[in-house]
Amino acid sequence: MRTIAIGAALSGALAFTALSVPAAQADTVVGDTTVSNIVVNGGKDVVIGTTNKVTFKVTFTASDPSGIEDGESYLYKGTWSDPTAFWSDDRDEDTTCATGTKATCTTTYTIIPEYDLHYDAHAGAWRAGAYAKANDGNSAKTTNLGGFSLKRYSKLTVNASPEPVAKGKTITVSGKLTRASWDDRKYHGYTNQPVKLQFRKAGTSTYSTVKTVHTNSYGNLKATVTASTDGYWRYYFPGTSTTAVAKSTSDFVDVK
Repeated sequence: MRTIAIGAALSGALAFTALSVPAAQADTVVGDTTVSNIVVNGGKDVVIGTTNKVTFKVTFTASDPSGIEDGESYLYKGTWSDPTAFWSDDRDEDTTCATGTKATCTTTYTIIPEYDLHYDAHAGAWRAGAYAKANDGNSAKTTNLGGFSLKRYSKLTVNASPEPVAKGKTITVSGKLTRASWDDRKYHGYTNQPVKLQFRKAGTSTYSTVKTVHTNSYGNLKATVTASTDGYWRYYFPGTSTTAVAKSTSDFVDVK
């Protein structure tokens, strides 16, 4: 599967010169072929960091009385006529369609950040479309069948001190929230973000939120709490429209 990432400086017309013929046209239907029910990554966000490649599947339904010969899917940010980024299957063997008059077609995408993502602005809402060709030569292409969120990977750290601590004394819980930058392949502090400080009492399995604190201009976190019982402290970031959810590891504090 070949993926194509397009910077905002490129026009839609230039972008589409690299795509296969079905993608270069507007929505089309020839005969009684249909495409529908597109799902990206099982309905979950696609989350990508700075170096690790990420593989996910796109499925859609293709129907025709003669059966389906092949298909293709398209993922893009912005508008179809002028996308700021575009990924597509550009070889028939990359999308497989089951046999039958109503077939599930599956495309496997493998995204390598250094080749396929060049700008932080690519994070956020994306759209998805699909094309199918029937055994009798009919076809259908719909460019806006659904959507998904492409998000930057995030990390959280935690450190609770002192350890151990006397009951009734103050614990300081520090941490840092960072997120991947596709601009420079590094992680940077995510500033002014609400992060939940959570506690799990020793011997239990459920965390509860004690308070919400905000990251500073470097992404750092600091909260103070009163020690009352043994347990585990962690930070939890609920994510944003461009950045994924993050949980720190747990830090156990022994209360004497």
